[in-house]
Parts: sequence; C-alpha cells; structure tokens
Amino acid sequence: MTQGEALRILRTGANVFLTGEPGSGKTHTVNRYVEWLREHGIEHAITASTGIAATHIKGMTIHSWSGIGIAEYLTPELVDKVASKEHVVRRIEKAKVLIIDEVSMLSAEVLSMVDAVAKEVRRNDRAFGGLQVVLVGDFFQLPPVSKGEPSFAFESPVWKELNPIVCYLSEQFRQDDPQFLEVLAAIRAGVYDPSHVSILLSRESDEADEDVPRLYTHNEDVDRINDEKLASLPGKTHIHAMKTQGPTVMVEALKRGCLSPETLALKEGASVMATKNNPIGGYVNGTLGTVIGFEKGTDYPIVETKEGKTLTIAPQDWVVEDGGKIKARLTQIPLRLAWAITVHKSQGMSMDAAAIDLSRAFEYGQGYVALSRVRCLAGLCLLGWSEEALAMHPLVTQKDKEFRKQAREAQAVFEQLEETGEREELEKNFLKAVR
Repeated sequence: MTQGEALRILRTGANVFLTGEPGSGKTHTVNRYVEWLREHGIEHAITASTGIAATHIKGMTIHSWSGIGIAEYLTPELVDKVASKEHVVRRIEKAKVLIIDEVSMLSAEVLSMVDAVAKEVRRNDRAFGGLQVVLVGDFFQLPPVSKGEPSFAFESPVWKELNPIVCYLSEQFRQDDPQFLEVLAAIRAGVYDPSHVSILLSRESDEADEDVPRLYTHNEDVDRINDEKLASLPGKTHIHAMKTQGPTVMVEALKRGCLSPETLALKEGASVMATKNNPIGGYVNGTLGTVIGFEKGTDYPIVETKEGKTLTIAPQDWVVEDGGKIKARLTQIPLRLAWAITVHKSQGMSMDAAAIDLSRAFEYGQGYVALSRVRCLAGLCLLGWSEEALAMHPLVTQKDKEFRKQAREAQAVFEQLEETGEREELEKNFLKAVR
C-alpha cells in the first residue's frame, strides 16, 4: 500500500493500524495526516509509547496523555485519580483522534488501561470512548520492556474491539540496495539462510572508519567509547547546557526522549550525529559529521557532514504540544557524540554508515533494528556477531502474515470505494461528525 492510499483511508475516520518495514514512511504519513487534521480544525492527540518516539512526533507519551503515568494495572483508584485531573479529562474529552506511535513497544496491559480510562472519561462504551484511533508501528522493532514474556498490544482485547484497518506500507525510502533489502526481508520473515548470513559476514571487520558511529546493545559500551574518544582529542572542551521550560513532569519526559544530552560536551574533531530533523537546516535525525570549529559569538558548533556540507548547528526545541499549544520545551544543540550509540536509541534513525556489534544481542528484533538503520550494505561494518542476533519473536512473525493479508483485503475494498465515490462520502461524513 502506498502512503497516499493509507492517507485516504485515514481521512475516512476509520481506526487504522499503520505499519510497514523500516524506511517505508510511517512517520511521514502520520505527519501528513496531522497536517490534514489541523487544516480542517480537528482536535487530535499525538502520543507515543516512549519518550524518544514522542519527541520525534512533537507529542507526549500515551502514559502522560491518558493520566495513567507509571501504573502497571488499572484499579478503581486509578480511574478516580485520572478523573480528578481536570487537564487530563479536558484533553481526553476534547480529542477526536488519538494517534499512538511506536505501538510495538506498548504492552497489551497499557493499551487496555488507556482504553478503560478513555471510556470512563468520555462516558462512551465504544473502544477508546469513540475516538478515531491510529496505531503506528512495526512489531518487528524492539518489543515492550517486560520482566517476563512481553505482551504485545495486538494481544489486548481492545485491539479486537477496535478492529483497525491494516495499512501496510510497501514503498521503501531508506534502502535502495537490492541485495541488502533481500537480506533484511529474509530476516524479517524468519526465512534467512546461510547465503544471507554470508552476505552479512562479508561485512565483518575488527576495524571501522573513525568517523563511523558504532551501535552496541549495551549502554556501558556506548558510554565508555564516547567518553574515551572525546578525552583523547586535544583542544578546548565546549559545553552546551540544555534549557527547559514547563511543568517538571513534562520536562522530565522530554529529557528521557531527547537524544541530545542535558550537558553536551564537544571538541574540534568530535564525531557527532544530528538528533533532530531539520531539512531546511541541511540535516535530519541521524546525519553524521565532524565538529570542525565553533562560531564566534555564539559558540555554536560548526559541523562538516559526511556529504561534505558545512553547517552551523544552532539550538533547536523539543516540545510537548496539546491542542496546538506548547506545554513544555527543551532547548539544546541537536547533536550527540556519535562514536557509539545503543541499538535502542537508534530506532527510527536512518544512517549512511554504522559499525554494529551484535555479539551480545539479548532480545528479539535487536539485530534487525540495528541492521535496518543502515541505508546500504556498503555502509555496514559488522564488529561482532551471534546467531541469536537475527531472532524474531515467533508470535510476531505469525501475526505479520495476518496483517499483510488484512492489508491486501482492505486495499481491494477501498479501491472499489474510491471508484464509486463512496470513500469520498465517508470522508465528508467524518468531517461533519468531528467538527
């Protein structure tokens, strides 16, 4: 399904599960839908399962939006607590559309809790109190954090009640290397064979270019390498402190999701990565470069990108928006040291090159997430390897076949509706109902 087809389905007001392989344009499609909602004056809530994902879409975590916070189980006391928070009740009542990004990292229990709260606050027994719900994500990405076996959002009873139309995006905007795409597709489907492994191992090396970021599965490796590399550089250390504005709870949530550190220490020669999309400024989240100096008067870092562009990187804002108003804000230079980064924090990034250590991969999807960050096979350097790194959760593999089938069926139905003009009529009816 193309992005345009998915967008036309979204505009009918149907509940949708928007999915697809890494690089298929899920976030771009959501952003286009949000633009359409704003153009038509439709109140909407933009949320995500994690703080990192929330910063990418200028939203807030679903936990914060729904008022459930860090609760793990729904109780009558929790419902009463949420219902006593006027600002939470107001935004749940006001919303017409609820978008939840990175739903793959949301447990079944949390999804059910949000549903129960929405029903109670909106006094409506339909799924999520009658909101149009747009679930966005790819269950082959990293699973929900869990003490035991993870419970996926699609296992929640409310998923069945919601009965979302599956929009499975099929275009590819990150990778254009046919051989690499074949390897990634085989890993995703759980049908990779020795020939695919051989292709990956052909990129194995103990060394990588100094300016290529390393991806590791564990934080201690990342912190150690970045600290050692920065300390080894000569010259003055330039410190950039994060500025904050807004309620403490929202600010702390933004900090957890912001890939730039609270205190950013840089030197000339430092390997850096952009942590925010700014196409007008000449960079996107994941753009790599080297600090070659600092602007006089502002001390902003001057970065030479891998493509040879010279950019002065000014501070940018990370915000929480609610109803079109900014509720909290962080301001920081949108960079982080890029000699090393965790696989977890790389999720959602597109990288021209990466040196990846999968020797200590410990959870389903970790290898796939890491490998699929890279645009082409030539940009991959494999520092370490284990057979477990390519493991996918068997339940996800099976469910994905269902999602693909449902998407094909939905596409056929909406093609007919488009031809008869019924889809356009559904869109008009949706606009009348929510405005």
